[in-house]
Amino acid sequence: MPLLAIETTCDETAAAIISPERQVLSSVVASQDELHARWRGVVPEIASRAHVERIIPVIDQAIRKAGIQQSQLRAVAVAIRPGLIGSLLVGLSAGKAIAATLRIPLIGYDHLAAHLYASRLTFGKEVTYPAIGLVASGGHTSLFQLNNPIVLQTLGGTIDDAIGEAFDKVASLLGLGYPGGPQIEQLALRGNPRSYRFPRPLSNDSSRLDFSFSGLKTAVRYQIQPPGKTTPRYLSDQERADLAASFQQAAVDSVVAKVSLAIQKTGCRLVVVGGGVTANKILRSALEKLGEQHRAKILIPPIHLCTDNAAMGAIAWEHIERNEIADLELDVLPNVYRKKKQQPKRRDASHR
Repeated sequence: MPLLAIETTCDETAAAIISPERQVLSSVVASQDELHARWRGVVPEIASRAHVERIIPVIDQAIRKAGIQQSQLRAVAVAIRPGLIGSLLVGLSAGKAIAATLRIPLIGYDHLAAHLYASRLTFGKEVTYPAIGLVASGGHTSLFQLNNPIVLQTLGGTIDDAIGEAFDKVASLLGLGYPGGPQIEQLALRGNPRSYRFPRPLSNDSSRLDFSFSGLKTAVRYQIQPPGKTTPRYLSDQERADLAASFQQAAVDSVVAKVSLAIQKTGCRLVVVGGGVTANKILRSALEKLGEQHRAKILIPPIHLCTDNAAMGAIAWEHIERNEIADLELDVLPNVYRKKKQQPKRRDASHR
């Protein structure tokens, strides 16, 4: 008896039916790109409203495509962290309703752990532990150590923008469409990645495994609109392509540098990769070359399993096998991986 997995962490409404053997019987994804294109970024209120409209049709379609009846479901699994709170709540509400109606177990799973579990769907027993996990997406750029499939030990993360967010913002600066990642990658094919010397923030800092993309994004903006100028300068088609290629290379180099450092620090020779930005062909190629340099195995799922989907909800079977079942009090944890800003210390009045 298979389970139903639901994914609504950001702007994709997705459902999948997955057997205990991790066979994906169906996977349905409803994209919201056209709704957010006007804003060149995800608008949380629009995303949550779209999930409300689409969640039941998407679930019904996944069940029909799998060729099963709803009564045959063994459990329902829902991504509960991290993500946009409104979007998460739509998926969780649907999952709770189905679990309560059918009287089947409810499972809450981690969206980032699921991204990394996508490698298990592709490579099976090649995925062993411990391993390093890299998640690169619109909302996250994080490195983890995995001692098992479901527990993530944070090694480092972005201190400002996520890499996908940086791609979207640079695409906007260049007058490209949304989502920005594919647009930048396409334009960069005609550009020279060495045309502009953009920074690789934190790349040379061997003391930490964190990322930073805000300075890189700002450097691109200053090339387009120099400081003190009120309007962007004219860019030829070749200049735009060179800017895209140079930015993309700098972003990829920043990621690869930290993955290399993680391999050296942990001694792990297996890296599993997930997240929408890992669909980028330049990043995929650079990570594969890094694996050859370190004699490490880099496992990157096919592109359709890198972007948000519910098939990676197969990780819920790991929870079921460990008897980790939730109840109807289950809640969402939208900011579980967000770095907390250090508060300034207050000086005691007696020392004034």
